[in-house]
Amino acid sequence: MKNLVLAVPALIAALALTSSAQVKSVAAANNQTTPKSAAKSQNPADASRLRIMGPSGATAAPAPAAGISAPSKTPEKFDFNNHPETSRVRRTGQPTGKEEGDAAYPGIGTSNEKNPASANPTGLIAGSGPSNALMAATQIYRIGPNDVLDIQLAGNPSRKSTLFTVLEKGLLEYPLAGDPVPVVGMTTTEIANVLRQRIKIFENPSVIVNVRDFNSHTVTITGFVSAPGTKALRREAVPLYAILAEVAALPEAARATITRQGRPAMVLDLKDPNHSSTLVVSGDVIKVLGVGPPPSEFFFVGEGVNSPGQKPYHVGLTLTQAIMASGGVRMNAGSRVRVSRQRSDGRLVNEDHDLRKIQSGKVPDPLLEKGDRIEVIGTN
Repeated sequence: MKNLVLAVPALIAALALTSSAQVKSVAAANNQTTPKSAAKSQNPADASRLRIMGPSGATAAPAPAAGISAPSKTPEKFDFNNHPETSRVRRTGQPTGKEEGDAAYPGIGTSNEKNPASANPTGLIAGSGPSNALMAATQIYRIGPNDVLDIQLAGNPSRKSTLFTVLEKGLLEYPLAGDPVPVVGMTTTEIANVLRQRIKIFENPSVIVNVRDFNSHTVTITGFVSAPGTKALRREAVPLYAILAEVAALPEAARATITRQGRPAMVLDLKDPNHSSTLVVSGDVIKVLGVGPPPSEFFFVGEGVNSPGQKPYHVGLTLTQAIMASGGVRMNAGSRVRVSRQRSDGRLVNEDHDLRKIQSGKVPDPLLEKGDRIEVIGTN
């Protein structure tokens, strides 16, 4: 009986261990789920971390934060070489095939909405032949007698001098080119192309031509300046303000006259940006004047010009001079100009003129009288 009492607790303990093992086995069986059910049993926060793959397997960019719009397209690359505001200015003769503005005269040769005179250098009809020709002239230099050229062969260094002076007759004596080459009126790029064809001792020579000394294009300037005399131009046409900076205009300088062969003298107000941007060409004679006595006679300019209003009159003033003094005709304003003159009885008499015919020399440039009224009225 004593043995039976001791065996009962042992049997109860054995049964308890067996029951516990069965419970763990059942629990393990219940936790074995399919992959699909396992995904569902994950933490919701973990389940939201989905990796979005692109077509090539790369991870897609995350969605933009609230309040920030995604760019509609890839931003364009900023090109410092081609952008008009940051492009570097090259000197004439670089082997680029281009003849661009000189660094000494920044901004010339380009249209300037804030400076109508620079877009209309003749001061007459915007878009006319002479105007376009002068605008192109601010970007090139055509070789003339006494200019000194620096001619080099890339990849073929020489200890001999590379400087050659254009002779009085416009010929360039370059030994490797054979006979003298006529170069007057050519750009450095054009000369390089000619020499490249003339040189036979090298195959496909790379010729680089630059202007060392500018001597053939000159203007004469006198008056209220620190350094009067003959000045060389580095382009076919140069703004007046660049010349005045070179000769150091005195503080008293207020006006300037430009005398050009075949054209009436231009009277310019140096305080007017439109006037100081007038283009100067080789052969011009410039006289810088001080402040004159206040005018007592005037003429009047209406719409169609860049600077309308009351203007000082002087004897001998012509219609084209009056338009120049008014900043020139506005772009697309036309070439038909009406001059209204008051009779002794108070009535106005109108007379129309064609600026294109005046410019071409087909009709004379009419003289104005004090009190005349000028207005651009369109095209003929």
